[in-house]
Amino acid sequence: MGMTMTQKILAAHTGLSEVKAGQLIEADLDLVLGNDVTSPVAIGEMKKMKVDGVFDKDKIAIVLDHFTPNKDIKSAELCKCAKTFAYENDITNFFETGEVGIEHALLPEKGLVVAGDVVIGADSHTCTYGALGAFSTGVGSTDMAAGMATGKAWFKVPSAIKFVLKNKPAKWISGKDIILHIIGMIGVDGALYKSMEFVGDGIQYLSMDDRFAMTNMAIEAGGKNGIFPVDDLTREYMKEHSTREFVEYTADEDAEYEATYEIDLSELKPTVAFPHLPENTRTIDNVGEVKIDQVVIGSCTNGRIEDLRIAAKVMEGRQVAKGVRTIVIPATQKIYLQAIEEGLVSIFIKAGAAVSTPTCGPCLGGHMGILAKGERAVATTNRNFVGRMGDPESEVYLASPAVAAASAITGKISCPCELGL
Repeated sequence: MGMTMTQKILAAHTGLSEVKAGQLIEADLDLVLGNDVTSPVAIGEMKKMKVDGVFDKDKIAIVLDHFTPNKDIKSAELCKCAKTFAYENDITNFFETGEVGIEHALLPEKGLVVAGDVVIGADSHTCTYGALGAFSTGVGSTDMAAGMATGKAWFKVPSAIKFVLKNKPAKWISGKDIILHIIGMIGVDGALYKSMEFVGDGIQYLSMDDRFAMTNMAIEAGGKNGIFPVDDLTREYMKEHSTREFVEYTADEDAEYEATYEIDLSELKPTVAFPHLPENTRTIDNVGEVKIDQVVIGSCTNGRIEDLRIAAKVMEGRQVAKGVRTIVIPATQKIYLQAIEEGLVSIFIKAGAAVSTPTCGPCLGGHMGILAKGERAVATTNRNFVGRMGDPESEVYLASPAVAAASAITGKISCPCELGL
């Protein structure tokens, strides 16, 4: 029996000619990632191991992005712990305020991940890098500690589900709509510990930002990872951002999949996930009248330049509805600067939105947009669990940048088409 893309990557990193679903392996790592929340825990565990430094200072990335710029004394202490460790171990890829970005947008931008890599990160959305044809997955802080010390990690080889994407998406349909549709279809445990493999002719119509958004949310379907095949667009992106050599893997024709789903992208409509699970999806024509108090456009899912361009296109020449806090957070400093130079930030400010320096901020209820009891937010983030963005009795609705921007203007969940766009 043949192997999937993920299985081939894992086999190559174990020195085996083949691996099978369910097999336990120890794989070599190309990168170990931590942030300001998870790194201090891993650092504490690593100290217990009494090891002499990290396995490779160039293959560890520590990104202070969750509660930064430091929101309080506790977050400042976490960042200080991570910074001290990074300096003591001469960590090459250490990023803090001023050069920081939301980790899952920053690492591809910096060229730290390429096709064929095996990456672990003490953050569940580490699965983002599958958009580049890499195997990447989230782990706990203890596994991060072991990875930093040894350069290896244990895995159970995942089985796979194939998603065949067909045809060209309609106007305003983005990667966020596609992945929300998929999660709504299979459920939040529909791909539990499985590799979500995206294939089909429809991929050619998806930008890299679309693909990053989709693999980012593989974990929201329970997936171990999400992964796209490498094509010309992927190669162009990697050559632009990285000097590293990359290895392309393709699934065998006789690779085994537990299930195969065909999705006609031309039939999809803008999709919104209602509280309190990403699987609770409705198309825009079925949302009804949902008035909102806040809009957040940003996060590791949808804070990239294409997302900001789409939001600006919707908001240009219009005003945010009275009583709707609208917060725009570029995912990295580079994206922030590009948004300034393209005039996007000017559009947001003139429309009545606040623009923040890169941070995860409100996505996990950190800061820069916490919800009060009874408040509702439309967000381009990835989770809408109870209390995710603030009070347990607040509500978060997940949507694309286009829908979020239109909702900011109308004061209720809306499609850009309602603005005549």
